[in-house]
Amino acid sequence: MKKKIQFTIEENAVENIKKILEEKDSKLNPYFDNYKSHEFEFENSINNFTMQYSKYGIIQIKLAAQEQALEIIRRRIDDIGTNEPNILKRGNNRILVELPGLDNPDRIKSLLGKTANLTFRFVVKGEEETFGSELLYSDDDDEEILVSKRIILSGDNLLDAQPRMDTEVNETVVSFTLDRVGAKKFGKATSDNIGRRLAIVLDGKVISAPVIRDSILTGSGQISGDFTFQSATDLALLLRSGALPAPLEIIEERTVGPGLGQDSINSGVFALIIGSLLVIIFMIFKYRIFGLIANISLFANLMLLIGILTLFEATLTLPGIAGIILTVGMAVDANVLIYERIKEESKISNKNNLVIFDNGYTKSRTAIIDANITTLIAAIILFVMGSGPVKGFSVTLGIGIITTLFSVYFISRLLNSIYVKTNKNQNIFLTNERN
Repeated sequence: MKKKIQFTIEENAVENIKKILEEKDSKLNPYFDNYKSHEFEFENSINNFTMQYSKYGIIQIKLAAQEQALEIIRRRIDDIGTNEPNILKRGNNRILVELPGLDNPDRIKSLLGKTANLTFRFVVKGEEETFGSELLYSDDDDEEILVSKRIILSGDNLLDAQPRMDTEVNETVVSFTLDRVGAKKFGKATSDNIGRRLAIVLDGKVISAPVIRDSILTGSGQISGDFTFQSATDLALLLRSGALPAPLEIIEERTVGPGLGQDSINSGVFALIIGSLLVIIFMIFKYRIFGLIANISLFANLMLLIGILTLFEATLTLPGIAGIILTVGMAVDANVLIYERIKEESKISNKNNLVIFDNGYTKSRTAIIDANITTLIAAIILFVMGSGPVKGFSVTLGIGIITTLFSVYFISRLLNSIYVKTNKNQNIFLTNERN
């Protein structure tokens, strides 16, 4: 049922009000060009007006609330550090959240289900509710506290919130920082009300109600309570991400085991194995001993990449496998550039093998580094601008570029230099490749 607003005005202003409500270019009708409809519908009886949102006005409000909720959910999930989240709109009142590799779904549901509407209000003396006060429960539901309905400060003025340990009382607290406007309001409120209790209300429950001992003019403070470090971390995360425009209700939850996507994973792994084998065969066929060394370097590169991903506790998904396959191709490409440059140097120079070898690495360095840096820049842009699977691909690709440069210029060069030094008097650069 649509809520209506009723008001009465002076009779000589009726026509002006009707003109404002009916005018196409009025600020009250921003949707007229799109929907040929007003944002508000109204009824007029003499000097009495009844207003309510039109159908299109309600649609726009829902869409705006959904967009805002989507952004806040993304901030909350990103702060947790979940790997490759996929957050999408579904219709005009649903949001789909997909989180691969999730260990604690109950924590995520708790964080997403809270509106995180934070307010600071004074505790009122007395036990019965009045027009300007209301009775709220404490966070653990063991105490009723009468607080004023007048909001001194809201979460909109919050700049940052972080969990920390208060060493003086040996308890976990949430420290917060206010913006300039909030700091001014908070400073005045604490200066004028020393000795009163200030209730910190989150989603209709009092999580803390400390007594104001002194003026707080710095724009920062702390929320104390019976917090564990985990609960303090979650509260700080909720406050940083901002309040949802409306409460969220989880209407469906699915846990998809890895077996349901096993065919896709098997296909990706099979493609990685086939691609790697073809690369290995080509390198040995084309460059013989140097190709074998490149393959050893390639294997070390993959081990480094997988080790770093494991260190970061990354969840390996299909986009991640695609990034690894691309890394294999780029690692071989760097070795091919070096070997071809060495071959050219051996044809145009009569210098010894060590000088030819060094020139090959030196003169190909610019091309290899430029190619990898441009790819790394693209991976960074994908990580910053993308979301979900795109981020997973960019992370794997970015790490793969770094491990590729390391394996080419440290592992591969070391093994190649040992072989070249051992055979420095032989024509190895032309005999170890096939034209």
